[in-house]
Amino acid sequence: MYERAILHMDLDSFFVSVECLKNSAFLGKPLLIGGTSNRGVVASCSYEARRFGVHSAMPMKMALRLCPHAIVLRGDMDSYSKYSHEVTQVIADQSPIYEKASIDEFYLDISGMDKYFGCYKWSLELRQRITKETGLPISFGLSVNKLVSKVGTGEAKPNGTRQIDPGVEKEFLAPLAVAKIPGVGKETHKKLSFMGVRDIRTLSFIPPRLLEREFGQHGRSLWEKANAIDRSPVVPYHEQKSMSKERTFTEDTLDLRYMRNLLLDMTDKLAFELRNDKKLTSCIAVKIRYADFNTYTKQRQIPYTANDNVLTRHVLDLFDQLFERRQLIRLIGVKFSGLVSGSYQIDLFEDTIEQIELLKQMDHIRKRFGSGAVMRASGL
Repeated sequence: MYERAILHMDLDSFFVSVECLKNSAFLGKPLLIGGTSNRGVVASCSYEARRFGVHSAMPMKMALRLCPHAIVLRGDMDSYSKYSHEVTQVIADQSPIYEKASIDEFYLDISGMDKYFGCYKWSLELRQRITKETGLPISFGLSVNKLVSKVGTGEAKPNGTRQIDPGVEKEFLAPLAVAKIPGVGKETHKKLSFMGVRDIRTLSFIPPRLLEREFGQHGRSLWEKANAIDRSPVVPYHEQKSMSKERTFTEDTLDLRYMRNLLLDMTDKLAFELRNDKKLTSCIAVKIRYADFNTYTKQRQIPYTANDNVLTRHVLDLFDQLFERRQLIRLIGVKFSGLVSGSYQIDLFEDTIEQIELLKQMDHIRKRFGSGAVMRASGL
């Protein structure tokens, strides 16, 4: 039985790299991509900007205080999706099994390739081909599991590679900060720091039961990650084309308020599904079926998003265009299509800090207690 060989690949500062391909004048400059208003948020930034302390999800106002000479761009999801598709095609042509984790991140299972070619050599050649065919810089980590490979990629950036040989996974992780463990957010990091746990080595020695007492079910996962244990498989990638919800009424209706509220609720739940699945939509459709069974659909292309406010605005507008007040309605529905993978679960180009925090808190409650645990008052 051969060791697993899992390759993790991540495009470097993806949005920034695409903008530099489109305009070489941005190369080597501090570049910020995101909302351009005072209340906007940084979606991505160049390594030149990071040297000033700028990072993604930071308020644009603060980023410009840290780096006042930075160039600010609105961002273009259509371009980013196009380049992401090109990289995906190169990987799909070469890889036996791959998983697209986000718009700029991939896992590949290349177990057994050492027998014929050499996993590291094969990975280097794939990386070179991606850069040659797309012009984009990409880093990778190679190890026996997804966790260690992902951390390895982080240590290899920017534009580098890292191989962690079988048997030295714990040794590789040990000196790193606990914040480098995937899934360790601000609250967990804060609590670990309070416990005096700052590096992965210290975390690996804490008994699992103690971690479970402090962090619940997440505690066992923390212990396994600190000990370089990750059995999760590479899930073969299949692009989801669309998602939808619809409701057939028990009695045909003309109650406009009820139907609009129902559309808001359906849109709210679909938007949560998008963010939870790390996807964005570029096409919205609203369907109406009248009492005589005639069915009409109206759709609209929009910039890629997973934001409730943007989506509900378009859904209600399409419904108003379709609705004939003289006829009873039997069914209404909402459909999102043109889906792309995207780790940016919120519209960082449009949202304010307040909207982002609200969505995060709502999604946190839904993940813990179910999709119907919290909703907007308008959807009641």
